[in-house]
Amino acid sequence: MLPTVLAVRAADGIASKTYQLDFDHLPGSELRRAPDGWHAIVPLGGTKHRLWLRELPASGYAVVADLPLDADFELRLGAARRFWLALERRALGMPPLTLPALKQRRLILALRAVDGWQQGNSYRQIAQGLFGRHRIAERAWKTDDLRSRTIRLVKLGRRIMRLRWRALLNKRRGRDDK
Repeated sequence: MLPTVLAVRAADGIASKTYQLDFDHLPGSELRRAPDGWHAIVPLGGTKHRLWLRELPASGYAVVADLPLDADFELRLGAARRFWLALERRALGMPPLTLPALKQRRLILALRAVDGWQQGNSYRQIAQGLFGRHRIAERAWKTDDLRSRTIRLVKLGRRIMRLRWRALLNKRRGRDDK
């Protein structure tokens, strides 16, 4: 099961009005029976939350999210927190799999850099394509910080190609994958 799909089950007691989920009457939700249980897509707080239930809880009962302590715990915890915030009618924050803007920009630059490298361009030509001709000094290219940055971006792009992009985006991965 994907780490952003929450495994939920009925709790032992009746829930307060805020936390009551009537899966038969949730507006805009989808509920499907499958061989392994029930799969629900619940729109709350401007996003869709994906839930898996072995059995449907009775109307008015509280639900409990099961969060196994495994390698995906952090992602599951983020999804559970966003679901709880939606029930509380509070701002959800960033989705659990969203990359920060700076990391996203760096990955885009790395892919563009390795593309230029594969076409046989020099580091200077790649840097001019990425950062603009006006930022590349005519002299002192060997000591220019954009040269070092371009080389690092090409190395990162090659690593993305070698490891596959999914492995790089995986938040659990350490830096020992050279």
